[in-house]
This record gives sequence, structure tokens and C-alpha cells, in this order.
Amino acid sequence: MMHKLFLLPLLLALLSFTAADRPAYRLFIANGKSGDYDQMLKELAQADVVLFGEQHNDPIAHWLELQVAKDLAQRKAGQVVLGMEMFERDVQPLVEQYNVGELDDKAFEEQSRPWPNYATDYKPLLKLAQQQKLRVVGTNVPRRYASQVAKASLGSLDALPASEKAWLAPLPITVDYELPGYKNMQAMFGGDAAHGAGVQNIIQAQALKDATMAYFIRQNRQPGQVLLHFNGSYHSDNHDGIVWYLKQADPKLKILTISTVAQEQLGKLEKENEQKADYVLVVPTDMTKTY
Repeated sequence: MMHKLFLLPLLLALLSFTAADRPAYRLFIANGKSGDYDQMLKELAQADVVLFGEQHNDPIAHWLELQVAKDLAQRKAGQVVLGMEMFERDVQPLVEQYNVGELDDKAFEEQSRPWPNYATDYKPLLKLAQQQKLRVVGTNVPRRYASQVAKASLGSLDALPASEKAWLAPLPITVDYELPGYKNMQAMFGGDAAHGAGVQNIIQAQALKDATMAYFIRQNRQPGQVLLHFNGSYHSDNHDGIVWYLKQADPKLKILTISTVAQEQLGKLEKENEQKADYVLVVPTDMTKTY
């Protein structure tokens, strides 16, 4: 009896420690059931393309991206390619030079137009690629063309010289305005008759990014490889955006998606976040931001 009484305070302490645990994230599958990292990794290794949708300023997503890249590279040695929304097609030669050590950090960061959070959030991925000898592909359209389309529609790209069109998905680009993401943009920006053309141009600019990223994902993946692509969640949520353009080009492509969402509570996936992706990474709404 004395033995049991002695153990009681220890058991209570352990229970209180568990109750006070504050997890930084939870992983769920599309239907809201709890997800398992190792099982996810096993499935990702069997995919052709993995779209990891991040919130650009969330440190947990960036940390998990690095872990997934490391673990996939170990599981699929020599068969992993990293794709990144964060670098545009016209700086791809610089990405390649940096990747093989022909360009130092200073020169690369001065010339490649890195995002403001590059040092904390994306440089670790490029350093991993150097160490593991993983190819890195910048997939995004140069932002000046997206701005041009937002002002003057996709038709304005027809006059570009062939050398610049090489940085885009092949023209003409089809836009399905019924995709959930694009319909949501229409609602956000006010799709009434007075603003219809302007809103349509904004959606076309988004579609230009989605189509271009999808095109260069396909161009840079060889059979048997997994192309692990990092992009804002909105570009792949609900299996549209990039996913839609990939499927239009190759319906047999095996694509898996991850989405990052913020919730007040982490115990259960909220209804609005179910089916958003094959795996949903849930982080606290008050998580520290990188910018």
C-alpha cells in the first residue's frame, strides 16, 4: 500500500504534464481523421508530384517542409527534385549555378530576387539541396507578367517576344472560372457587372501563375522521380489551381497535396478545412510569424 501511495504523486504529475502539453501543430487527413507523419511520408514517396501548400509566414510549415524534403531524399535517394514558387523562371540559371556551387550566397541573393523571408524560410531548403545534390527548379512566372495580365488580360501576353514567352506556360492559357479558388477570388474582389473585367483579369493573373508552375513541374520531372513543390496553399487547395493544370496535361499523374491552415484549437479539423488537401497541417492561430 505504501508503495502505491508513493507512486500516486508521480502519476498525477505525469498526467498534468500531458494535459498541459502545447503542440505546435497537428496533422490530419482529408476527412478530418488524425494523420500520421510516417504514413504520410510513405504515401508521398509513391507520388509523382507533391504540392506542399504553405502559409508564407508560418514557421511550422517551413520547418516541416525541410523535414519532408530531408526524409523524402533519404527514402527516394537520387529521385527527388525540389520545385519552388519562390523563384521565377527567368532566374532559373542562377538557381542552377547556386545549386552546384558556382555562385556564392552574396551573388545569388543580390541577383535572384529572393523573397523577404528567404534567409529564414527558403535558404535552408537550398542548402539542403546543395548537400544532398537535389535539383532545384524555380517554377513561377516572372511577376511583371502577372502584373501585366492583372491590368490588361492574358491577351496582352501575345505580343511578347519568343524569348520571354519561354518563361511562361504555353499560350493560350485556358481559365476555368468555375474552379473553387477562382470563384472565391471573384467573390472576394466583387464580381458584379461594374467590376467584372477587372476581377476577371486578376483571376487570369492567378491562372497564369498556376499554369506556369504546373507546366514547369511537368517539364522538370522524369519518370520515377518525386517532384516536391513548395507553394502558397491557395495555389493547390481544393485540388484546383496547379493541380487542375497538371491534370489537364496528364490525367494519370499521381498528385498528393498538403495544405497549411490556422485554427484556434488543434484537437479537431474544422469542417471548412476538410477535403482541402490530402493532408492538412494545422497550426495555432497565434503561432509566431516569420514576417
